[in-house]
Amino acid sequence: MSLSLSEQASRRRTFAIISHPDAGKTTLTENLLLAGGAIRAAGEVAARGERRRTTSDWMKIERDRGISVSASVMTFEYQGNVYNLLDTPGHEDFSEDTYRTLTAADCAIMVLDAAKGIEPQTLKLFEVCRMRDIPIVTFINKMDREALDPLELLDQIQDQLQLDTAPLYWPAASGQRFGGMVDLRTGAFLHYSKRTAEEGVDPGMSPRVALDDVRAEVDPSALEELEEGSEMAREMLPKIDKQAFLEGHMTPVVFGTALRHFGVGELLATLEEFAPPPRAQSVHIKGDPATLDRDRKAVSGFVFKIQANMDPNHRDRVAFLRICSGEFKRGMRLKTVAGKQVNVHNPLMFLAQDREIAETAYAGDVIGVPNHGQLRVGDSLSESGEVKFAGIPNFAPEILRRARPKDPMKAKHLRKALESLAEEGVTQLFKPSIGSDMIVGAVGALQIEVMAERMVSEYNLDVVFEPAPYNVARWINGDEDEVAAFVEKNKSASGTDLDDAPVYLAKNAWDVGYAQEKNPDLRFTATKERMI
Repeated sequence: MSLSLSEQASRRRTFAIISHPDAGKTTLTENLLLAGGAIRAAGEVAARGERRRTTSDWMKIERDRGISVSASVMTFEYQGNVYNLLDTPGHEDFSEDTYRTLTAADCAIMVLDAAKGIEPQTLKLFEVCRMRDIPIVTFINKMDREALDPLELLDQIQDQLQLDTAPLYWPAASGQRFGGMVDLRTGAFLHYSKRTAEEGVDPGMSPRVALDDVRAEVDPSALEELEEGSEMAREMLPKIDKQAFLEGHMTPVVFGTALRHFGVGELLATLEEFAPPPRAQSVHIKGDPATLDRDRKAVSGFVFKIQANMDPNHRDRVAFLRICSGEFKRGMRLKTVAGKQVNVHNPLMFLAQDREIAETAYAGDVIGVPNHGQLRVGDSLSESGEVKFAGIPNFAPEILRRARPKDPMKAKHLRKALESLAEEGVTQLFKPSIGSDMIVGAVGALQIEVMAERMVSEYNLDVVFEPAPYNVARWINGDEDEVAAFVEKNKSASGTDLDDAPVYLAKNAWDVGYAQEKNPDLRFTATKERMI
């Protein structure tokens, strides 16, 4: 029996995973896919003992360095629901990609290292979630290693994130003594096994047993800690309140070890129980503010990511479109607010770089729209072309570098490659008013390294990124004539970005402050929302 539009949307769950680097996010991603039945083994084991590579990290640089540098999308079905998992880069140098991805999420899993607790990047990503009122489920990972006291970890979340914690489980010690955890709502004990999934452990829910049946197999001191801690948790900590969670005031907490697949099934069950279906979106329709409900019949959505060269053999360019309403069908014609028409003949569904043609999609789903440059990050798409979602802002880069090809004859080729990567949002590109320099802006040094590697592997270009004569970039806002007069007066320190928006290229922050003081009617901003 076919489901109605409302029923299809209601069974979608779109969530992101955020964490500090090395907290175990990619391992958790793999094992959620494994528990959900989307893959057969956590990591693809290459022949002849070559090291494993993960499903979500598909770029060569990701496999070489063991880090995530690009957000990826994975779709799978579990217990009757459709889950769209948005894996985000953990490294702070790629925080803009993470921010854009979070705009498409209705919920987030925050992964904490049990030995380290709240770390700086975790704090930054949480603030992004708070800005967007995204509810958070917490997974405290690596309990099979020596960890901080569980109450101390929960206190950190309470104090640093101002988020009430409601643990659903309580651990029996950590490290070598880790024996499992108790379900605080049912009292059942989940016995921890050190065996790996390859040795036959079911990647789904951990077996629930009576504590007395395994008492002899668990360290006595771990049981003592479990009994004291769980009793204290039941008495002192709040019970889970779903409404408080949905409003972003409370987080359910699950303990486990993703590497050993323990607690992963329980985390997926927590998502099944608490994660919200697609939320209503604030939009403008025909220029007027409106609320867009997921049950609206007309198809609409927004582009939150562009990825080029996922398939280097075909030089493809795919826009990641979050569907927000309606029933999308293959072959539909959608329009941007600017009136561009996009014929979506081959929409894609993803499992990282693996893809298949999507015949239909509903609110909450993420589809790939192959295109040749007509779509940009932040574009709104709808059947009428009259729905406009809030734009996704650009942030001022912290590092500026002048890009120069080693072969001077390839300058034109380099400019096209830089423009393509800037359209993806990998970095930003600025063109000074004087000269032919190409100035690349990045949040961190690792972004520059990634760009250099992609230039070689995807565009066959050897590029030198050398110090630029500028260190700060700010967008210039104000009356059009006054902006033009300022740019004319300061040609040596001005330029444009990829959208031809005026930019002040300064030597340091003092110069920006001085320019602001001398031009009080202008604004020199560190963020820019692309007008679409």
